[in-house]
Amino acid sequence: MNQLLALLLPAIALAFPAMAQSPRGFPADWGKQLRQWEEKARAIPEAARIRGYMQRMSAEPHHAGSPGSRAVAEYAAGLLKEWGLDTRIEIFEALLPYPATRVVEMVEPVRFRAKLQEPVVAGDPDSGDSRQLPTYNAYSGSGDVTAPLIYVNYGVPEDYAHLKRMGVDVKGKIVIARYGKSWRGTKPKVAAENGAVGCIIYSDPRDDGYFQGDVYPAGPFRPPHGVQRGSVMDMPIMVGDPLSPGWASEPGSKRLKLEDAATLMKIPVLPMSYDDAAELLKELRGPVAPENWRGALGLTYHIGPGPAKVRIKLDFDNTTKPLYNVIATIPGAEFPEQRVLYGNHHDAWVNGASDPLSGASALLETARTLAALRKAGWTPRRTVQLALWDGEEFGLIGSTEWVEKHQADLEKNLVAYVNSDATGKGRIGASGSHSLESFVKELLSEVNDPVSGKPLIEGSRAGRDAGPGGDPFRLGSLGAGSDYVAFIDHAGIASLNFGFSGDAGGGVYHSIYDSFFWYTRFSDGDFTYGRTFSGLNTMLLMRLADSALVPFEFTALHKTVERFWGEIAKDAGRDLEKLDARELQSELGKLAASAKAFEAEYQAALKRWNTPTKEKVAAANAAIYRTERTLLAHAGLPGRPWYRHQLYAPGQYTGYSVKTLPGIREAAEAKRWQEANAQAKEVSKALRALSAELARITALLRGL
Repeated sequence: MNQLLALLLPAIALAFPAMAQSPRGFPADWGKQLRQWEEKARAIPEAARIRGYMQRMSAEPHHAGSPGSRAVAEYAAGLLKEWGLDTRIEIFEALLPYPATRVVEMVEPVRFRAKLQEPVVAGDPDSGDSRQLPTYNAYSGSGDVTAPLIYVNYGVPEDYAHLKRMGVDVKGKIVIARYGKSWRGTKPKVAAENGAVGCIIYSDPRDDGYFQGDVYPAGPFRPPHGVQRGSVMDMPIMVGDPLSPGWASEPGSKRLKLEDAATLMKIPVLPMSYDDAAELLKELRGPVAPENWRGALGLTYHIGPGPAKVRIKLDFDNTTKPLYNVIATIPGAEFPEQRVLYGNHHDAWVNGASDPLSGASALLETARTLAALRKAGWTPRRTVQLALWDGEEFGLIGSTEWVEKHQADLEKNLVAYVNSDATGKGRIGASGSHSLESFVKELLSEVNDPVSGKPLIEGSRAGRDAGPGGDPFRLGSLGAGSDYVAFIDHAGIASLNFGFSGDAGGGVYHSIYDSFFWYTRFSDGDFTYGRTFSGLNTMLLMRLADSALVPFEFTALHKTVERFWGEIAKDAGRDLEKLDARELQSELGKLAASAKAFEAEYQAALKRWNTPTKEKVAAANAAIYRTERTLLAHAGLPGRPWYRHQLYAPGQYTGYSVKTLPGIREAAEAKRWQEANAQAKEVSKALRALSAELARITALLRGL
C-alpha cells in the first residue's frame, strides 16, 4: 500500500480473531466488559500520529545528558499532560562521559590516521545535524598507547583460547575485534584480561555491511564509514550509574571515586568503520586467520602481530550530567497502590528514529489511547504508569536509578514491568518472566499481524525454537538488552519485553544514519506495525490493570526451569556425575505439584467469583505477583551480587545474551563443580520458597 494513502485512510480497527472465553484472570461477566472496552480501544491508535511523534523527537540529536534529551523529555511530558495524564519529570544524575580526545593512527609500516567520522549522506538531512555525539565507546579507559596490532576475530574468550593454541600472545599489544557474537563491552574486558593495552572494535561488512545487501542510502545496511557507537560498561557486573552502585544517583547524593568504579573499562577502546579498519588490517602479517575468522573486506585476514603498529589516544570529560525520566500515571479506582508499568527509553546516541523512538512513539500512542478511554468512562482497577527513561544507551541508567530510588515501594506494589525498545516490522519478539508465559501466549493469539492477517503467535520469534511437535510458542528469557534489567534482576519484578523485527534488516544501529529518513524508507514506513504494537500494549496494560486475579501461571514456569536444568545436564556430558542435583530435582517435583494445585484453585475462584471482599482480593493478588521475589538470592550471583535472580541473568561473557540458571550454568561451563553444586542449592532454596508461597496463595484463593 502506498505510504501516503495508508496514512490518509481513516483509522481501521485492529484485526482480532473471534474470542469466546474470558481472558485469563477475568470472571465471565468481567470478560464481557473488558471486550467492550478493548473494542473501543482498537479504533483509537493512528499511524499518522505515531509518525508525527517520531518525526518531531528525531529531528535533533538527543543523547543522554544533553539539552536535546531534556527537550525530548519535555515534549513527551507536554503531550501526556495535554491528554490529561498526571505527569512528572524525575531528575537523576550520572557519570556520562563524552569524548575529549580521539586519535587512532598507524605509525608503522606506513602512516595512516583514521577518520573516526561519519560523512553526510545525500538525501538524509539529519546526517548533517550539528551537535552529533562523536563516534566513541562510553566508559572506555583513557590513555595514550602505541603497540603492535593483533586481529582477534570477535574478541570473545574462545578466540583468545585459539590464539594461545597458535602461540600468539596479545600481552602488551593493541587488539582489533569485529562487532558481533557478544556484548561490545565483553571485547575490551577480555582483551584486558589477556594483557592487551588497547582495543579497537569495527563493523565488518560480512556482519554489518555490503555482504548483507545494499548499503545506505541505496539500501538499509551500514555504509563504509558508518560506526556503531555504544557503551562498554561492564553490564554483567551491574547496570546504572557506575559511581552509585546500589543507590539512586540524585543531585547531591554520594558518589564513588572514578578509580573505585567496578564497571569501567581499564584500557582504551574505540569503535571504527570498516573503511578505516581495512587500512589497519591490510598491514597485518603473521598467520592467515582461520576461515571462520574472515570477514568480507577485500584483503587477506592475517592475525599478526604487526608489522602494523598503532597508536590510540583517548580522553574523556568524565563529568556528571542530568537525566530526565518522564512518568505518567492513571490512578486505579479499587487498588491504587497496586501498579502496572510500561516503559521505553527516549535517549539516543544520535537522532535515534529506530532506537529508541520507534518504541517510544508507540508508547505515546498507547498513552493517548488510554487517556481517550478514560475520558469515555474507563477507569483501571489498578494504577497504570507509563515511563520514558533517559540514559538507557549508556547503561540502562535512568531506569536503574529510578528502581533503586523506589525499590521498597516497587517490591511491595508493582505487579509487572512491561518494556519495549526499538520496534519495526516483521515478527513479534516476546521475552520475559515465565510466570507470565500463558498470559502472553493468550494475548498474542488474539492480535493479528497487520499484513498477513494471522495471529501474531504464529510468526512469533519467541516460539521458533520450540521444536517439532512442541508448543508453537515459547517465551524467551531476558538477558541485559534494555531497561527491564533492574526490575527483574535486582528487584525481582516480573517483566516482559516486546518488539517487532525481522523484515527490515539494516545496519544503521547507533550511527548518525538511524534517522527518520532511514526508518520511513527501510523499516515500518507506513507505521502499520507501530499502530498494531500500540494496540497490543494497550490490551496488555488493560488486562493487567483490570483482571480480578492477576494473570500469573506457574506450570509453564516449572516446565521452563526443568528445561533449563536439562540443558545444563546435557552440556555437562560425562561430568554430570559431578553435579549434585538431587535436591534440585526434588524441588522441581514439588513445584510441579504446587503449580498444578494453584492453577486448579485459581480457575475455581474465577468460576465462583461472588464479589469477595476487597481486602481478600488485594491480599491474594499481592501474594501472586510477589512470587517473583522468591526467586531472588539475597547474596546475589557469584562475583556480581547486584544480580539476584536465580533463573535469569546476562552472561558474564555474553552481555546481552541470557544465561539461564546462571549460577549453576556458568560454574558448570567453567568446570567449577563445587561452586556449581553450591549454586544448585541456592536454586533449590528459591524453588522451595516459591512452592511454599504457592501453597499459601492456593489457600488464600480458596477463601475468596
